[in-house]
Amino acid sequence: MDALCKAGRQKTYRDTTLYRSLSPCMMCTGTIIQFGIPRVVVGENNNFGGNEEFLRSKGVEVIIADDPDCVALMERFIEEKPELWAEDIAE
Repeated sequence: MDALCKAGRQKTYRDTTLYRSLSPCMMCTGTIIQFGIPRVVVGENNNFGGNEEFLRSKGVEVIIADDPDCVALMERFIEEKPELWAEDIAE
């Protein structure tokens, strides 16, 4: 949400692909739908499963890259910074 707001006023996001390291949480999912973003590429969804099926049900193309480097990076982040990870996922 922050990145979209900082991108400034756009006439449309209907030609935009959003790239994310993890699956979007429900708040980010709502933003994707509200802004009309048609495509989301997710680096990996092993460490945090999101709302891929809900997005698809709203007509958003969701591509899961399942990138091993992304998986390893997120695993390391979660292991090294568990408090920050818990804050990020609202636990």
